[in-house]
Amino acid sequence: MSLILFNKPFQVMSQFSAHPERETLADYLQIPNVYPAGRLDADSEGLLLLTDDGKLQHEISNPRRKQPKTYLAQVEGSASQEMLQRLRDPLDLGDFVTQKSEARLIQEPGWLWPRNPPIRERKNQPTSWIALTISEGKNRQVRRMTAAVGLPTLRLVRIAIGPFSLATHPLLPGEWREVDPLELER
Repeated sequence: MSLILFNKPFQVMSQFSAHPERETLADYLQIPNVYPAGRLDADSEGLLLLTDDGKLQHEISNPRRKQPKTYLAQVEGSASQEMLQRLRDPLDLGDFVTQKSEARLIQEPGWLWPRNPPIRERKNQPTSWIALTISEGKNRQVRRMTAAVGLPTLRLVRIAIGPFSLATHPLLPGEWREVDPLELER
């Protein structure tokens, strides 16, 4: 049984099957029989877990056993304490209400790699960086949450899933490494 940490680059699809216009996981990982345990949309970057064990894949992605996921979001606008509190509290997104989350304003991370292509810059519009930890992970949830409080996401990087983070397991975009699946139990 293997567990792979992969730093998914921007615009790469979280699938191995061919895509007509974009790179996929197959362009970076030539490991037989591994599959993503969860997804990141093409516009998002960062940590993705892959495994060749169906039971482990199910455990990682099972809504009742969801691992907390931490994202860094560069958002358009200045994040106020009121906006951050709205992100922390259950938030009605129309089709579901989020669980409580952790949200805090941070400085732009100096260790973060540049995005290619860079985000669009607007001289008259400030940006903020938020660290957001959620335990659900519905489709485009973080982007929908920040938009709901008036802070559209410009860049989204997942930096941690459960006990694994890019701080403790540094990887540049496109890099991967194998880890011990027992680390999930800690």
